[in-house]
Amino acid sequence: MNHPNPAIVAQSAVRRLPRAGLLALCTAYVLAGLIGRSPWRSADLQAFGHMLSLADGTSAWLAPAIPGALPDLAVLLPYWLGALGILGLPFLPADVAARVPFGLLLALTFTAAWYATYHLARRTSAQPVAFAFGGEALPTDYARAMADTALLALLACLGLAQLSHETTAAQTQLGAAALAYYGIAAFGTSPWRPALAVLCGLLGLTLSGAPSVALLLGLAGAAIHASQDADSGEARPPTKAWTLLALALAASLPASLLALWQWRFEFPPSRPEDWRSLGQMLLWFTWPCWPLVVWTLWRWRRQLTALHLAVPLAVVALGLGSAAGSRSDADRALLPALPALATLAAFALPTLRRSVAALIDWFTLVFFSFSAVVIWVYWIAMQTGWPRRPALTVARFAPGFEPSFSTLAFVVAIAATLGWIGLVVWRAGRHRQVIWKSLVLPAGGATLSWLLAMTLWMPLLDYVRSHEPLARRFQELAPGASCVWYDGLSPVQRTALRFHAGIRSMSSEPAAGCGWRAVVLRPAADPPRLPGWTLSGVIVRPTDRNDRIAVYRQEAFAGPAGASIRP
Repeated sequence: MNHPNPAIVAQSAVRRLPRAGLLALCTAYVLAGLIGRSPWRSADLQAFGHMLSLADGTSAWLAPAIPGALPDLAVLLPYWLGALGILGLPFLPADVAARVPFGLLLALTFTAAWYATYHLARRTSAQPVAFAFGGEALPTDYARAMADTALLALLACLGLAQLSHETTAAQTQLGAAALAYYGIAAFGTSPWRPALAVLCGLLGLTLSGAPSVALLLGLAGAAIHASQDADSGEARPPTKAWTLLALALAASLPASLLALWQWRFEFPPSRPEDWRSLGQMLLWFTWPCWPLVVWTLWRWRRQLTALHLAVPLAVVALGLGSAAGSRSDADRALLPALPALATLAAFALPTLRRSVAALIDWFTLVFFSFSAVVIWVYWIAMQTGWPRRPALTVARFAPGFEPSFSTLAFVVAIAATLGWIGLVVWRAGRHRQVIWKSLVLPAGGATLSWLLAMTLWMPLLDYVRSHEPLARRFQELAPGASCVWYDGLSPVQRTALRFHAGIRSMSSEPAAGCGWRAVVLRPAADPPRLPGWTLSGVIVRPTDRNDRIAVYRQEAFAGPAGASIRP
């Protein structure tokens, strides 16, 4: 049964969004955080350690591992990409070279999200109502405007910024899921491109630690296309569904051959606070898309089984289920669903009331302008010590931090701020009727905030979030050290010493000719006395006084000795 379409869109509302502006926005978003920073601790730095091991040949490509740690057999693709970047771009610092493939993957994510929405919006069920005397939006122009809207919604998602710029499995899952989403959405529009996209996307998910998600996504796509074929009433087999099913099974083969299958789903959360934490994460992680998605579900409630809604709904439902079952990594599990969530948000715009659109504009203007002012005020406080309260906050947050001035970062930040002011003026003065107008400011504001943070605040963030200060202090305590006998160092800490301090040989067992030793101390514990070793000093992480490492030198080795050294 066909239900009335709630979208009423005139041709004047689908005017083309300037390509140069959209490209500049996406480029700024991708590059910010890709260059000019150190690998951040935990997942980002640990993944970089695997990439270094693959690049220098100390680890097998089918069993990537940081020396001294167990191999990560469930995740392969992100480590392969980073290692290939290091090997293929030897003229760049290793950490920057490792991030280049991930920057290209984020660009691929944006492209796939745009084309997925474009093909869904071209469907007859998604087209706006025809006017009695003409003047309704043309199918191609309408689909292009909806694709632009979805891309702006994706850029505006607060949860996308940090995780999409890390070199982790979450980022490769995002790119692979976006590629598979495009393939399923566009299946049947081309003889081979969508099928290739589905195969590569599902294969990417399988090799990124999510083979179960890949299989479920392929099965969901097959089921949706099977139902569409059945509803069409055509007397032919559901060839698209069978093809999608075959592609899903083919993409699952590496999981069986390489023993990649894993299932970490724990549903439902057992405690009320788990549900509360998940709900809070969803509210900020998917902002500003989730209110628009709720509106889409309400206004299009009679067409939810149509392909243009069923495909993104299936992807989002799978992402929500994965997030609910992942607990501590719920945000990373939800990340691959953001492109589909942005598509659903885009379909709210043709039905949005003008007063609601104006409210979104004003809220966005106030929120992101305030965020930009805060970032600038804290940067001025770091540079000059005034205003005093923000300066004291930074001193408490990062004791020992010494700010530095970068002319390039300052110029980029000024240009981004002027661009935001120009965007606000442009938005207020022109294009009042275009369908994508309500998401220009959210996308521009999110990009502005991320760009300012990755320029003005980068030295502070590197000091707090990376292990580079730890490695520099180790160099001071153990000058000229090339090997370390360690006790309790995590793989992340060992990667930091290897990359930042140039320590090429690390062993948990005594090594002949190695005159330096690093011992992780328990909270509030004094450095132990070790026969034959002299305490050179204690390294304390600036933001966690319980994270301490005692550095010893063998008595037969000459070297500086001193008291506790704190960053």
